[in-house]
Amino acid sequence: MENSFLIGLEGLGVLVLLIAIRIPIAYSMLIVGIGGVMILSGPAIILSQLKDLAYSQFSIYDLSVVPMFILMGALSTHAGLSRDLFQAANAWLGRFRGGVAMSAIVACAGFGSVCGSSLATASTMGKVALPELKRLQYSPALATGTVAAGGTLGILIPPSIVLVIYAIIVEANIVTMFMAAFVPGLLAVVLFVCTISLYVLFVPSAGPPAEKASVSEIFEATISILPVLGIFGMVIGGIYAGAFNPTPAAAIGAFLVAVYGIVRRKISWNDFLISLLETAKTSGMIYLILIGAETLKIFMSRGRVPMEAAEAMISSGLSPYTILVLLLIALIILGCFMDSLSMIILAIPFFWPVISGLDFGMPEETTKIWFGIIALVVVELGLITPPVGLNVFVINSLADNVPMSETFKGVMPFFIVELLRITLIVVFPAIALTLPRLLSG
Repeated sequence: MENSFLIGLEGLGVLVLLIAIRIPIAYSMLIVGIGGVMILSGPAIILSQLKDLAYSQFSIYDLSVVPMFILMGALSTHAGLSRDLFQAANAWLGRFRGGVAMSAIVACAGFGSVCGSSLATASTMGKVALPELKRLQYSPALATGTVAAGGTLGILIPPSIVLVIYAIIVEANIVTMFMAAFVPGLLAVVLFVCTISLYVLFVPSAGPPAEKASVSEIFEATISILPVLGIFGMVIGGIYAGAFNPTPAAAIGAFLVAVYGIVRRKISWNDFLISLLETAKTSGMIYLILIGAETLKIFMSRGRVPMEAAEAMISSGLSPYTILVLLLIALIILGCFMDSLSMIILAIPFFWPVISGLDFGMPEETTKIWFGIIALVVVELGLITPPVGLNVFVINSLADNVPMSETFKGVMPFFIVELLRITLIVVFPAIALTLPRLLSG
């Protein structure tokens, strides 16, 4: 048994090495998982597992929601929803100092509500907001830092692909996870807007106000986003009200976004085909990662690595909250080197057994929801954490002549605020749990 555990630890070391030399995480997990099981149990076992592994994984009904939300996000990009949202927010907020940056945050939250991907939100909103911020001579640090931080809202504001994957891994209710994410997502928007307000209070030249929009311009911009609000209300409101499950909700959302784009003549037949291709590629990537994670899980289970790690931490004498903080720090470090989805798929199968064995004064089902929201906020933080925050690289690639150091300088106030938000959710679980209780009761 001890020998199996050591082999499991060595497998983790090999996995880290493969990721470090930039082998895609799906292939890294497949190599380690298949190789580890063969070493521990022989080739017959892994061949027996592989023959029905894909079917057992992908026949899960809840997983069918993933390509639907990806398609909705791809169509939203081509339909120009991001520009409509930004123009509407800018009409209301642009007149204030730092208002255009605040508009970018609000638009990121709005686009995240129909996209579900952080990197897609950051990239799409960067193309829309950065030119306007540059035209108004916003400081490069504030402009790029704002959009990089705003992009992180894509994985927490429902619907969220990463949230769906987390719920499937720990066998939590997806609808309840969406409910729990709503208030923490709104809290992020409020804190980010407050951060920009304080930034321009101390450095007024960093965020000059835009021209004040007329009443008619505000009215037209607001009217233009009513379809977006309607789509969000139909999808998320329908899920919260129990009118339909997440999968049909996502299908309805994708259909409504397509209709919106066609009616406004922003989605062509070619755009639709590109969206389908993007959906197929992204879904295939996610499913391959899930297959890799499952083979790694089989190997780790046979080596008893998650169980031994959980027993070691639970019997360490450390308080539950100290262990929680240590796990969150590990997630932040992981976020410096990999994307949010890979982090969740790789880390949660190891972390959840530890968390489930600790006493936080709440039932296990409630702990699943609370820890899931905390984990996703920490994953958000990893996307803007130096030296390899992925959102920072995405935005910096879109910003002409802005040094990477300026973008990291710009995200640091948001990084500090994210730490505050994590602390609030850890100390006050009701932030994540009150809405699910109210809507379920």
